[in-house]
Amino acid sequence: MFFRSFMSSLAFFLFLLLLSFCTHHAIFVTKSPPNEPFLESRMDGSSKFPVSHKETFKIHSKARKLESTNVIIRGNATVHSFNRTFELGFFSTNGESNWYLGIWYSSVPTQIRVWVANREKPIKNITQSSLEITETGQLAVKESAYSVVWQSTNTEKAKKFDLLESGNLVLYSSEGSKIWQSFDHPTDTWLPGMNVTAQRSLTSWKSLFDPSPGHFSLRLNPQEFNEFELVYNSTEVYWSTGNWTGTAFANVPQMTIRYIYKFHFSDPYLPTASFWYTERALDNGLEPPLTRFQVDVNGQLKQFTWSPQTEYWNMFWSEPEDKCKVYGLCGSFGSCVSTALKPCVCLNGFRPVDDEGWNSGDFTSGCRRETDDFCEDNDGFEEVGDVGFDGRTTVSFQASRSSCEKSCLSKCSCIGLYHNGRTNLCKNVYGSLLNLRNLSSDGMNENVFYIRVPREGIGKKNVSKTMVLVGSIVGSIAVLAFVGLILLVLRKRRENKKGRDEDGVFPGLNLKVFTYKELNSVTRGFSEKLGHGGFGAVFRGELSDSTPVAVKRLERPGSGEKEFRAEVCTIGNIQHVNLVRLRGFCSENSHRLLVYDYMPNGPLSAYLRRDCPHLCWDVRVRVAVGTARGIAYLHEECRDCIIHCDIKPENILLDSDYMAKVSDFGLAKLVGRDFSRVLATMRGTWGYVAPEWISGLAITPKADVYSYGMTLLELIGGRRNVEASQSAGDANAFGEGANGEKWFFPPWAARQIIEGNVAAIVDGRLGVSYNLEEAERLGLVAIWCIQDEEEMRPTMGMVVKMLEGVVEVAIPPPPKLIQALVAGESYRGVRMDSGMSTAGGCSDYKVGFSSAGSRSSLGNFSSPVDENLEF
Repeated sequence: MFFRSFMSSLAFFLFLLLLSFCTHHAIFVTKSPPNEPFLESRMDGSSKFPVSHKETFKIHSKARKLESTNVIIRGNATVHSFNRTFELGFFSTNGESNWYLGIWYSSVPTQIRVWVANREKPIKNITQSSLEITETGQLAVKESAYSVVWQSTNTEKAKKFDLLESGNLVLYSSEGSKIWQSFDHPTDTWLPGMNVTAQRSLTSWKSLFDPSPGHFSLRLNPQEFNEFELVYNSTEVYWSTGNWTGTAFANVPQMTIRYIYKFHFSDPYLPTASFWYTERALDNGLEPPLTRFQVDVNGQLKQFTWSPQTEYWNMFWSEPEDKCKVYGLCGSFGSCVSTALKPCVCLNGFRPVDDEGWNSGDFTSGCRRETDDFCEDNDGFEEVGDVGFDGRTTVSFQASRSSCEKSCLSKCSCIGLYHNGRTNLCKNVYGSLLNLRNLSSDGMNENVFYIRVPREGIGKKNVSKTMVLVGSIVGSIAVLAFVGLILLVLRKRRENKKGRDEDGVFPGLNLKVFTYKELNSVTRGFSEKLGHGGFGAVFRGELSDSTPVAVKRLERPGSGEKEFRAEVCTIGNIQHVNLVRLRGFCSENSHRLLVYDYMPNGPLSAYLRRDCPHLCWDVRVRVAVGTARGIAYLHEECRDCIIHCDIKPENILLDSDYMAKVSDFGLAKLVGRDFSRVLATMRGTWGYVAPEWISGLAITPKADVYSYGMTLLELIGGRRNVEASQSAGDANAFGEGANGEKWFFPPWAARQIIEGNVAAIVDGRLGVSYNLEEAERLGLVAIWCIQDEEEMRPTMGMVVKMLEGVVEVAIPPPPKLIQALVAGESYRGVRMDSGMSTAGGCSDYKVGFSSAGSRSSLGNFSSPVDENLEF
């Protein structure tokens, strides 16, 4: 009896405990009515449990027990989207005291912000700050209970909110209708699903650490509503997409590649025009990667995809490609250097107007004279070179150099002058120097610009006695430090000798170690510049034994150091007839230089321009085979498989005998034989990048095969795969056609090759001087190499055999990517000129053929353009 009574009491106690538990949790969990969507995010910070957005605004007796039910975020708390892709909360930049409400990617290690609410009004006190719904139903950022720094613009009262997986922050009415969303108020980032209209534009951050609106914006053309424009200060257009053709913008041929994106343009050419993009599932069924477009602080529009394997944002598209074409980037009296990590520098005698802004990436304030005095009698002039700039007016007259200078010095508003020594033409320049840029690389232009600057010694007159005393003390300390430094250097040299043989050769590698002083002498002070490659400039030099060399000077710290070590490690001991030989290097203090054999005939890209000499057919075949052998050696014959990652005409050099040499291993990565893939940071060049790279997937040596195929098409056609219309008089200064249109060669070329009409794509400048059988073989190999699926592409070893005729080359299937371009009305093709120059650039080679099948590449060809197809 006692046992039965005890069990009854225990059951009743457990029932009360369960009832209490359920009642307690009913405060936080409410059941959504069937006609209302359940809106949910996850709260971090002060909350330890999932919180329904609906519950925050649900009015019932038990919910009222929650304190301040309209507060969404307070202090450092954050809210996640349902799958934790995005996060909403307050953030600060660079550890500063300014705080902003923003949205960023929660699923990636680095905090990439995609939206900022109070970008113009930062918060100073984060502990009292909050995000809440006001009594009028608006979303508000408050610094205190009575200080609103930002609020949403909705007129209808909001009852619910949600942070969606797309990164969109949405407010809903009590009926569940959408009444406000962050996608309607973008900042600098364009996410999938976000509509851009005539009323909505993207505006860059002011600097890397200041999210307030900068000077650069992306907008729809406000008159025609048919194209996008990048604009400086809402007035100066410096890049545009070109007209909408129905499937793509004329200046963005990359849009036609059906791989990740699907583009939508509603009501083009009308004031109601709206453009957005979405992502499509990958061919292998995987979810597409995270992706975004961004107008960065330097005024470029960039496209990024996230690679989970490398945990890195891969950028494979940006416009303008040359950041120095961004209007007003360096401000007045600032000079742009596109290859430098920081693109802007002040001219000699000038310094930044805003040092803090320049240090954080905002160069638009420009430069000013180092001394505050201006219009002094002792001003002088310094040669700048053959440059162009905006924002100035000129007064021209005939005068000698000295008279020209006197005229300028007599007027305080004169900032510089042009003088032509041959014609004695003087131009005094007034105004400001905006968008300063080099006009010629050879320095042969006689119109040289001279900037007005203080003479040497100006600003040093008023040195105080205190500074003299300080100088004396510092000098004494410097002497002691110098003695200590000498002892340290001597000790260091003794240690270095242990790791270096008597001839200064790096142990384990057949490389000479140069000092920076030696290379400065070899290149005559780096005076003869050959061009840019990888992460630095390339200069011509001559060793003590008169051997010509090419010296690459790495100019970017950080990633440049990484590239330097990659090159030294991967090609130091590699010897192959079709690879550029690395002779030595310099690694002294901050200097990183590589010394290569000099290639007198330059890169292959120099022969793919219509206004330059071209290569004879037999040379092209040798270049094709030689390049393939070099890449095959890297892939299959080295101890470790080496993926080049940047095969393109600029990286194929020609020696004195026009033998191909693969160069620039700056992007190379090593893959051990036990691994099938390499997680490579994507830095390849657009147009040669394999499709698997675009999605952020890891790559194999087949990525080099794809790049080689694209290069081979250019070699056969004697033209670049993406270039402007070649009609006479059409080209402008930027290399675009009269309508700004660019032409994409591979889709049409692939179609002609597969249909057996390879003659149509062969460089017309060759006339009848080519071998048809060889051209067909090269064309078929190229199409095999650019198959979409990497499994379909041959290895480079097989490519060599196919080119040499050892293996029969079958007709390849058309790549899906190419099929998409030529299907229906999605492709207009390539316009070819009938008046191509046939001037030779290969007179040293006598071309003879055993085959009687040679014929003109224009033989049966009238126009490759199908009237039923458009780009």
